Order: sequence, then C-alpha cells, then structure tokens
Amino acid sequence: MSEEQPSKQGLAALRPRSQPRVPLADLVNTASTVDVGGITADSRLVQPGDLYVALPGAARHGASFVPDALASGAAAVLTDETGRELITRAGVGVAVQVVADPRSAMAGLAARIYGCPADALKMFAVTGTNGKTTTTFLLDAALRAAGHRVGLVGTVGFLLNGRPLAAVRNTVTTPESPELQALLGYLREAGADSVAMEVSSHALVLGRVDAIRFDVAAFTNFGRDHLDFHNDEESYFEAKASLFSPERSRHAVVNVDDPRGRQLADRIRRAGVVGLTTISFDDRAADCLVTEVEQLADGRLRVVARLAAREVDFVLSLPGEFNVRNALTAVAMLQAAGVDLDRAVASLAEAAVPGRMQRIDLGLDAPRVYVDFAHTPQAVAAALGVLPARRRIAVLGCGGDRDPDKRGPMGAAAASAADVVIITDDNPRNEEPAAIRAQVRAGAEAARRAGDRDIEVIDGGDRRGAIRQALALAEPGDAIALLGKGHETGQEIRGQVLPFDDAEVVAEEWADRRARGIR
Repeated sequence: MSEEQPSKQGLAALRPRSQPRVPLADLVNTASTVDVGGITADSRLVQPGDLYVALPGAARHGASFVPDALASGAAAVLTDETGRELITRAGVGVAVQVVADPRSAMAGLAARIYGCPADALKMFAVTGTNGKTTTTFLLDAALRAAGHRVGLVGTVGFLLNGRPLAAVRNTVTTPESPELQALLGYLREAGADSVAMEVSSHALVLGRVDAIRFDVAAFTNFGRDHLDFHNDEESYFEAKASLFSPERSRHAVVNVDDPRGRQLADRIRRAGVVGLTTISFDDRAADCLVTEVEQLADGRLRVVARLAAREVDFVLSLPGEFNVRNALTAVAMLQAAGVDLDRAVASLAEAAVPGRMQRIDLGLDAPRVYVDFAHTPQAVAAALGVLPARRRIAVLGCGGDRDPDKRGPMGAAAASAADVVIITDDNPRNEEPAAIRAQVRAGAEAARRAGDRDIEVIDGGDRRGAIRQALALAEPGDAIALLGKGHETGQEIRGQVLPFDDAEVVAEEWADRRARGIR
C-alpha cells in the first residue's frame, strides 16, 4: 500500500472556505506581526498566507523548498535550527520561527489555525492490519442511516455523506496533519457531525493524528505489514497500540480473537483510563459476542450478537467471518458512541465497499469474479477462504519498494487456499517486475510442495495478461479473485502511474472473449 500524498489539486480545495487569518504570535513564541491563514509541510500545497513547515527529510531538508513556498505565497516558515541555517545561507528573506521538532509541533498548530475542528465532530478511528476500510465504510453507512451527516477519511478517498469529494485522488491512508486538520475544518463547515477515519501506523508514528482525541477507536487485527517502515513486528504493534492512550482515545473497541488484540485489551484494562469494549466469536466473556451467523438464500449473512445486555440482529451484505468481525466492530463502536443501533444496523444489509470483496458481474455463463485489496498473507487467505465456488483461481501480485519479506508468505497463503495461483504484477514501482513475481512464486511453490492438494502455480506476467489467462482457465461455477489492488485505478511502474482498474480490465477482457466467440 502506498504512502504518497494525495494530489495537490484535490487537497488545495479541501480547506474551510471561511478560514480567518491567525496572528503567528498567537501560535508560537514570536514577536512577528505576520498573520497566517493555513499551514502545510508540502511546498506544492502552499496557498497565499500559509505557514510553511520545513521538515528535515531523508534526501533533502524542507528548507530547500522555501523559495518555491514563497513563490506560492507563504507568509512565514516554521523549521528547525538546520532549516534556519539553510534559509540564511540561501539569503532568502522570510519570517522564520525555529522549534526543536517542527513535525511534533505541526499537528497542534494546524488544529489551532483551523479552529480545532475535531472538537466539534464525533470522531471514530479504526486501526489494524486488515479491515480498516471495510469497517469505516460500515460505520459511514450506519451513521448516515441513523441520521448523521458523515465524513469518511481513508485509503479509498475522502467522502461526505457517501459522495466522493471532488478532484481528490487519494493514495495515502491518513493525510499529514495540516491537510487532515484542514479537511476536518472543511467537513465541519459543510455540515458534517461525525467522521469515520482509517488511522494507519504511519500516521501514528509521524504524528498525523496528534491534536485529535477520538471518541471511539477500534483495533481490528494484527499481521505482517509495513516492516519496511517499522523494521520489526513489535514496533509495528506498538505504533498501532499508541492510538489507545487517553490522549488519543476516549473508548476502545478491540477484537480479542486476535492474540495481539487480547494483549492490547489487557493493557487497556490494566491502565483503566480508556473505556473498553471487547468483541469476539468465541470468548463468552467478551462484551460483544456473536451468537448466530446464518447464510441467507441471496448470499447475505444474518448475524445475531449479544452487546451490552441486549441482542443485536442484522443482515450483512459482505461475505466471510472476517467481515462479520468488521461489522461487529462497527456495531460496538456505534453503541459506545450512543448511536441509535436499531436505525443504524439496518443499513448493513446493503453496505458495499469499493475493492473489498467487490463482485464483478460478467453474466450468467461467466465465472464469479471478485476484486479485493488483500495485500497481506492474512488478507489473501481470508479473501480466498470465503469464495463460493467449485474451483478458486487467485490472481496475485505484490508491490515493489515495499516489505519484500511478505511476498513469499503471500504466495504461500494463495497456494494454501486456491486451486490455481496466477502470479502477476501489482505496483512494481522501481523494482524489476519479474524479480518480484519470482519471490511470490517461490512462496507459492513451497506451499504447493508441502501441501496435499493438487494445485497449479503460474507466472502470468503483466496484470492484464494474467487476468486474461484466469478467464481462459475458468469455467462457470469457478471463482476468480483479483487480489492486491482493490479500488486502485492506476498501476505505478518506473515513476509513472498508468491507468489500470481491475474491475474495468476484467470486464473488457470478458467482452473481448465474447466478441471473438470464446466462452
């Protein structure tokens, strides 16, 4: 999953329109008479009157971009001592304020500049390795059904009351704090009263959600991911766990069927400073317990759960035990926030999530095709495990420039659950696609040799070719899972993002087969 920033065009529009200018002296200890009307750490996003935050970077210091920021109208610069030296050496004339750690100061300043918008909103946060997007979409649907006007912030993009905000292409789970605070101000100004937000481990480590105290925060599960950023699993877990401090959350909802969830719940319980609701399929001591799951004739699930001494009965449109947990998490969050559950849960029967077990209908004589964002071993296994099919065909790739050690396990997960595994490209970025595919295939081949099932592992080459091959191999009654890219509409190769949408491509390839008279 990418952690690049959304487009300048989109983010530039998502600020409160009635934003007043604030004296810089009211924000930091300075004698400057400059007023600022916004804040950003990206010189490309600077608008006239902004405070530009020049952060130290891995390759270049943000102070190197001060001329660009000034050309766009920056009124002042906040930076560290190194940044001030660079600005002085360059002979740039601008009001400069120095702090020891500008990144840690940035979120609080952004909140104050935009009027602390989170304080006026009911804030819901979801973290975990898998399930964040689905859970926030379920929250969004349920809150709207209960009469709330809802903002959604996450991997799929930014929405207001179910409608995408115009001109935004989002490739980051949680925006940087200045853009996030501006977005919250925009949502508040547009009449939102609640926000459902995915909170990534990157966001927690980098302070993107500092200066926000969530009313309810949830932990879905924990698995291997992002070790290119966190270095080891313990650091990754601690990043997730930091959301559940009293400074960041008032109430926690935790899945205790996950071992790390049990660890986190025990920690929260011992500290006793954050409210806690536990959810489970199996632990009868859990606060929210599934008591019945029934498969309905139309493929949906009827779920009955015990929650806070009452029974909650709802229908879920999404397949699989993992989605029941996601729904249970959302329901427990709503209950903790005092939302009318009877009105809210009725929406779950129709809730859909782009690129998450998304069914692509190719017609009656076609295989069943699903698009899913699964990009961890756990998510791959979960997605394939719920496919209702005679035979399962997985089309799977792994991203380049990201945690290479999960590639083999992802291939193994696919080989353990599918009958045919077609290895292909995801977003190879700056790596050689064939080398990435070889690592994924090695894991799949190892699992094939170790198992007792007759499966086929294929190097399918480029993604369109792999999809074409999957359709050629599939028969009616089979299921094809296109895994890894989900909702994404582009494929990043050597610095270029080329148009590529799994749902569109599979429909095009099927139409081409039909036009050529091939079943």
